[in-house]
Amino acid sequence: MTDRVEKAGLHWDAQLAAFVEQDVLPGSGISDEAFWGGMSALVQAYGPKTAELLAKRQDLQEKIDAWHVERRGQPHDAAAYEAFLTEIGYLEAEPEDVQIDPQNIDPEIAAVCAPQLVVPSTNARFVLNAANARWGSLYDALYGTDALGSPAPEGDYDLQRGAEVVAWAKAHLDAVVPLTKGSWSDVVTMAPSGGKLMMIAGKGTTELADPSQFAGYNRDDKGNLTDVFFRANNLHIAVFIDRDHPVGKTDTAGIADVMLEAAASTIVDFEDSVACVDAEDKILAYRNWLGLMKGDLTEEVTKGGETFTRDLNPDVGFEGANGQPVLLKGRSLLLVRNVGLLMTTPAVLDADGNEVPEHLLDALVSIAIGKHDLLKTEGPKNSPAGSIYVVKPKLHGADEVHLTNQVFTAVEKVTGLPAGTVKIGIMDEERRTSANLGACITAAGDRVAFINTGFLDRTGDEIHTSMEAGPMRPKGDMKSSTWLLAYEDRNVDIGMKCGLKGRAQIGKGMWAMPDRMGDMLEQKQGHPKAGATCAWVPSPTAAVLHATHYHKVDVFQRLYDISQEAKGAVRQSRAALLEIPLLEQPLPPEQVQAEVENNCQGILGYVVRWIDQGVGCSKVPDIHDVGLMEDRATLRISAQGLANWLHHEVVTEDQVMAALKKMAEVVDRQNAADPAYTPMAPGFDGVAFQAACDLVFKGRVQPSGYTEPVLHARRAQAKAVV
Repeated sequence: MTDRVEKAGLHWDAQLAAFVEQDVLPGSGISDEAFWGGMSALVQAYGPKTAELLAKRQDLQEKIDAWHVERRGQPHDAAAYEAFLTEIGYLEAEPEDVQIDPQNIDPEIAAVCAPQLVVPSTNARFVLNAANARWGSLYDALYGTDALGSPAPEGDYDLQRGAEVVAWAKAHLDAVVPLTKGSWSDVVTMAPSGGKLMMIAGKGTTELADPSQFAGYNRDDKGNLTDVFFRANNLHIAVFIDRDHPVGKTDTAGIADVMLEAAASTIVDFEDSVACVDAEDKILAYRNWLGLMKGDLTEEVTKGGETFTRDLNPDVGFEGANGQPVLLKGRSLLLVRNVGLLMTTPAVLDADGNEVPEHLLDALVSIAIGKHDLLKTEGPKNSPAGSIYVVKPKLHGADEVHLTNQVFTAVEKVTGLPAGTVKIGIMDEERRTSANLGACITAAGDRVAFINTGFLDRTGDEIHTSMEAGPMRPKGDMKSSTWLLAYEDRNVDIGMKCGLKGRAQIGKGMWAMPDRMGDMLEQKQGHPKAGATCAWVPSPTAAVLHATHYHKVDVFQRLYDISQEAKGAVRQSRAALLEIPLLEQPLPPEQVQAEVENNCQGILGYVVRWIDQGVGCSKVPDIHDVGLMEDRATLRISAQGLANWLHHEVVTEDQVMAALKKMAEVVDRQNAADPAYTPMAPGFDGVAFQAACDLVFKGRVQPSGYTEPVLHARRAQAKAVV
């Protein structure tokens, strides 16, 4: 039994209550009475409203299901469908002349276009790495990945590989920080002079083609130049000079490394990438967020046989081109992603012993913690502008955004924060939100700091919403669907029409293959070209490589060009967004079997770690042993895809169960080297395997197709056994 303490009519897990009293509240300016009473008031005011909105989701889904069932066997009538969705209130009126005007926005949100990381809040080492990913080595990123077209070499330093890295990096400098004549490969010496950077290249002198790209420099005690800073589309590049360094001593200019400003912002995630099912898990997540906001988070790390303490990077200082000191942030701007509206938490019970909505707990605790950053008087601050950025996932339509706005207003009052301090990041990943994005932005008003598209959850919702319409396309074919192309374009266009340019982030989704950096370099440049002021990457190394795209693409110019080409209109219609991605013709049996096995393997590979080890996000080998970053969003697609095919008899239960058992053996082999791993075969009776079966065979009846209810219940069961 959980030890509990009563606080203002609510029954808190005793350890969570102690964490709040001993760690969160001291130094926050929030009294114990205000906090406990505030949480009680939130539950009383917004618990019933949350339940009403969840009931509305279910009611709309039942009406949509019935509409499709009544017309089964008939050609889909898109116009009638859109009219029906409008009639039942699923589609809302699209507002005109919406112009957001958020105050106290940090430049990483409004002015800097760059990669964005998403990191599980429960892993301190990952969190520190992400926060410190504001800067990263281009040389390391190129040398240690397949970015150059071949795998990273093993063993001692490979001179040929090193030469290829240097050549690539200098060619990139030629492209984004060009010289008036000559190439960076010819540079021998650099010397600041009169606000400019003069260089000797070969037998002559040269300088930057655009002198304003020279940001500044540092010298050592002997007056030798140690690093030179440049700007490319508002991102900084630092060239480090050390002629005694193993790399620098072989370089004509003594360049030992090129460091890039990379992940300008990071989302610290309490949601899809974590496995938080109880107070113990929530404390871990909150404690790491607190350490980030106070700036004192550390972690003991063992690497290469050595143990050391990892902490947060300091700011980066240098002498500006004009001779004045410059201080750049050494850490990524941190946003926090709270949970959605669906789940309740056993960490806090109401007066009747019912679990309270988890999103209310997240809102109060994460914002109270965020206040520590705003009160800092020494050291680097996360938000010098004075904001707390909360990303909200899984919101369905403007009513749910409006509720979130109300909750944040109430939390600001409880925590003593000025109105409007808390900003909202709208995860545009449910169809009812993307179809009503303008109304959702209007509901958030001047809190809006972020919108994004995300193929993963959006596809899961697409399948579930249209479950009764018929069998859906295979997962891979979804990327060429009409709705997806419309979704990506409309997100940018509506964001522009609502005034987000220069005020809030317009984001794009994740690159899911962390070991395929060569492919990422080739393909992900499409995100900034599409107008993404930020785009998700799976690692600090990927952030460095993706930053090179932002050097080459002026996203604000692209947004202007897109707006001009579209004459300020939304390029894609709502009708295109609502097109249902139905399977157009029966698939060959071998393709059906391959799709089933691929989905089963992905589900099992992710779920077994979630249930048995509490790992919410990890690199899971796919059926071809290609590592993919998996979280609950990817799980939702696979589970809903199989549930849909089962419902429409594309496959049988026996066929899917056979595939699950076959793929369990594959997943067992893929994890054989993990001493903490518990095999699923040959018994197939473990909690993890049962969870995977639930997600598939009970997937059609899960609320909005979400995986959380099954995962949380089964993880709690597994923890109870241990």
